[in-house]
Amino acid sequence: MKRVRTDLRDRRCLITGAAGGIGRAAAFAVAARGGRLLLTDVQAVPLEEAASAIRSAGGSVVDCAPADVRSHSEVAGLGERFGEVDVVMNVAGTSIWGPIERLTHEHWRLMVDVNLMGPIHVMETFVPPMVAAGRGGHVVNVSSAAGLIGLPWHAAYSAAKFGLRGVSEVLRFDLERHGIGVTLVCPGAVATPLVDTMQIVGVDRQHPAARGMAEDFVKRAHTPEQVAEMIVRGVERGTYLVFTSNDIRFAFLLQRVFPPAYALAMRALNRRMVSVARKAAA
Repeated sequence: MKRVRTDLRDRRCLITGAAGGIGRAAAFAVAARGGRLLLTDVQAVPLEEAASAIRSAGGSVVDCAPADVRSHSEVAGLGERFGEVDVVMNVAGTSIWGPIERLTHEHWRLMVDVNLMGPIHVMETFVPPMVAAGRGGHVVNVSSAAGLIGLPWHAAYSAAKFGLRGVSEVLRFDLERHGIGVTLVCPGAVATPLVDTMQIVGVDRQHPAARGMAEDFVKRAHTPEQVAEMIVRGVERGTYLVFTSNDIRFAFLLQRVFPPAYALAMRALNRRMVSVARKAAA
């Protein structure tokens, strides 16, 4: 299949979730390559601080404006304000874990609204003008390891992240004829502020067992800056599927080529999660 490689220099690049974590790091990485940034995040003050820091470092921030990607009208307003873009990076996201018997409707709705409908709102606003402009470009969707494999207690999160993977799989072929590349990013562990604030339903995050699990996660985690570099290289090389850690790459391979071993691994991980939850029940 033909790879659509995108040089970011002088390209107008929209990044969601740009106030912190992977989104902020991606903004710095794009700026370092000469991209012209259009930034948004639901958090207005940290967004302005990120934009100021990028400008102070010599980067080009054309505009930044807060918006909640869950709102179609707010994203449409960004479309009117920002105008045409060449690159769309859907990075904004949030996470809640928990067994299905503990998840509420609000948990499911939040995961789908932010992590699936949010990127859809952005794509339906900004991608058709990209097609009409005929200049090519790139779409980056940050999914997750939970968009590839059956991680324990990720049902609500995976509902959105598998959905985003499906949208990306279609668009990689639909947009190819227009010279628009698609990159699907499936991070494993990443040390972002989300690690400290993420809700695990029914689990006391301060219990030693839960803290130990979080510490193990952080030990294996990449920094947002490392992940951002992988994303940008994926855009430049026209890579469709970007893994940020070899354990997720291996689990995805195992799922496809040796399903029994994959099932054993997922069951073992599930038992560990259940054990931690029993010890750290809220």
